[in-house]
Amino acid sequence: MTERTGNTLEIPIRIDANRTGTYFTVPFQVPADVERLTVEYRYPRFEFEPGSAANGTFEFRTERNIIDLGLIGPDGRQLGASGSDKNAFSISETESTPGYCRAAIVPGEYRILVGAYRVQPEGVDVLYTVRFDLKSRRLFLGDLHVHTLASDGVHTAAELALKAERNGLDFVAITDHNQTVGRSELTAFETDGVTLLPGVEWTNFAGHANFLGAERDFEIGFAVNTEAEVRERFRAAKAAGLLIGINHPFDENVPFKFDLSALPYDYLEVWNGPMRTANQRAIALWHRLLCAGERIPAWGGSDYHRDTIFRFLGGPTVGVYAESRGRQDLLTAIRNGAGFITFEPSGPTVDFSVGDARIGGCAVSDGNLTVRLSLERLRAGDIVRIVTATETIDALVADNDGSARLDFPLETSGFVRVETLRSLVPGLPPLPVLISNPIWVV
Repeated sequence: MTERTGNTLEIPIRIDANRTGTYFTVPFQVPADVERLTVEYRYPRFEFEPGSAANGTFEFRTERNIIDLGLIGPDGRQLGASGSDKNAFSISETESTPGYCRAAIVPGEYRILVGAYRVQPEGVDVLYTVRFDLKSRRLFLGDLHVHTLASDGVHTAAELALKAERNGLDFVAITDHNQTVGRSELTAFETDGVTLLPGVEWTNFAGHANFLGAERDFEIGFAVNTEAEVRERFRAAKAAGLLIGINHPFDENVPFKFDLSALPYDYLEVWNGPMRTANQRAIALWHRLLCAGERIPAWGGSDYHRDTIFRFLGGPTVGVYAESRGRQDLLTAIRNGAGFITFEPSGPTVDFSVGDARIGGCAVSDGNLTVRLSLERLRAGDIVRIVTATETIDALVADNDGSARLDFPLETSGFVRVETLRSLVPGLPPLPVLISNPIWVV
């Protein structure tokens, strides 16, 4: 009889001798919002008998029962099998035990695959323990604009995954110029520590845009010549469920010349590579859109092709608060604006709330709201600012390296966001090293 305690199931079964040499399955239900599934089993595999040796004792071990292990998903697909070699395995979308595939854990009926390889005449009792690790909101660091040698980069996707892991990143979006990559193609290149998001940088003479999240190849038809054709391509990407970002709108070489108000898009890339005038202009544009009531998240990316003195993987880094490192959870959080941009993987981080709303969410004003800030990795001299549609407040000038917890009353509607400025070169004015997405206030 199956027994559930919290997020753990215990499933005892008895295998009679007449089932020797057969396979059968044991079903169990998986709830929603599970990130990782772990199955363990125990049974009396060996019989131990005491014996004697010339100068002491010896324990005889005899293998009496052998039960093979595997798992079948809700769609009937085998997710893995390990014979009798392992007494436990784990599966998630981002990592799995060898012999088992990576797979998002969807709710439904799963089946333990039982192989009764050897069973003694008296039968054998087997106890299966199934554990569910539930999803939880936490911070993941990544880069949303990266190129491989499929276009004009110098690394393969596999090399970028390893490089990202060394740089302290949790995910990277592959955005080659007009080269679509799908989810299945990238899965083989991932490491257990880095998720690769499928994407493409739609590249036109008059502007660039990211299309992220293709589950399979998506023909974007980049070779267009009219505004009407551009609008059609963006609508097709939107209809396909892709996440659309307008890239480096004020880039010195390829600014975005199309009419933004005529195109569907999900975020604005306000920080591309090192902080410079083009990025500051993009930040100013984004702020004007926020003040006009637009709910457009801001993100950034390194536009990485190769290491240079000013450009590196994760420069800047996006910090995304997601339910897991799975692709869909990351893309959902990016779409919602649940996070911030920081100038490097080890740069400052921020989390804040207004009422029950967190970054990327919406709070309802009752005239008595408080902004609760939590900042990490601050350096002495850092300036922390709270920005709304009507004012900019210098909330803190850090006296030393460290972290901060701050509360400020919020007396305006619209939005609230956070910036951190730092003097990166002595004698020069401070520049943004962190920009958060807003909490919208209605």
